[in-house]
Amino acid sequence: MRSSNPVFSRRGFSRSGGYAGFGAAPQAGSPAAGQANPYAGGNPYAQTQAPTNPYAAGDQQNLTPEQLQQMYGAPPAGPLQTGRMTMDDVVMRTGMTLGTVIVAAAVAWIAQLPVGVGFGAALVALVLGLVQSFKRTASPALIMGYALFEGLFLGVISQVYNDRWSGIPMQAVLGTMAVFVGVLVAYKTRLIRVNARFQRFVLAAAIGFILLMAVNLLFAAFGGGDGLGFRSGGLGIVFGLVGVVLGAAFLAMDFKQVEDGVRYGAPREESWLAAFGLTLSLVWIYLELLRLISIFRD
Repeated sequence: MRSSNPVFSRRGFSRSGGYAGFGAAPQAGSPAAGQANPYAGGNPYAQTQAPTNPYAAGDQQNLTPEQLQQMYGAPPAGPLQTGRMTMDDVVMRTGMTLGTVIVAAAVAWIAQLPVGVGFGAALVALVLGLVQSFKRTASPALIMGYALFEGLFLGVISQVYNDRWSGIPMQAVLGTMAVFVGVLVAYKTRLIRVNARFQRFVLAAAIGFILLMAVNLLFAAFGGGDGLGFRSGGLGIVFGLVGVVLGAAFLAMDFKQVEDGVRYGAPREESWLAAFGLTLSLVWIYLELLRLISIFRD
């Protein structure tokens, strides 16, 4: 499954056969051996309504974990025995990547690194993120390297904003935490439903948003000022709010990917991709809030 985050278009959880079910083959005479779905009779939508397991192979793709347990006649193996991803894995990896971002940002802030160093770190983080996004498997070294250099950039850019608008980085941090908690609650209570239509709409909006920001940056670079004015005044507020909403939508899609990965038994290594995606989304939200609050402060 491809990434839902257009910043680096990272690869999502990869399909991996053999994580859908474990144990002996179906026994002769068992409910799963040679029998059709007893609940599908007369219902042309029975197959399309069943959840699909992206980590199963062949005929096992449309079976739920409960059906797989019945099929193999034994309780499914636990995550430790099968190497499957758990929520604890995701929390631990995400804590490591975000912790690295925070520590690196604090070091850059305390050391008062020059702006040039900060933007150089941003370029390195971009390259590492792109390399990871095109790899078929997660690379902890690349992800942690991205977190390190992204943290250095955030520390430098936060210092620049703080020198002009005192206290604004802390406001942006608190705002990012509020958005994270709000999206998590909305997702768990199903106020936000991440489906194919939701993902298509968010990706289309994100592509348009990034293109507009790129055009604005070009006009600012060659024409001076704020380019087309998308980062100041009334337009700046509108586009800042749109950026925060898009970041919240990225978070919701990240939560969906994590939920699917744990439910369908993704390999444990995929937890690094989940941590990478969550870090990208949180960095996106923080930077958008930093710019948005600065406009309000003006």
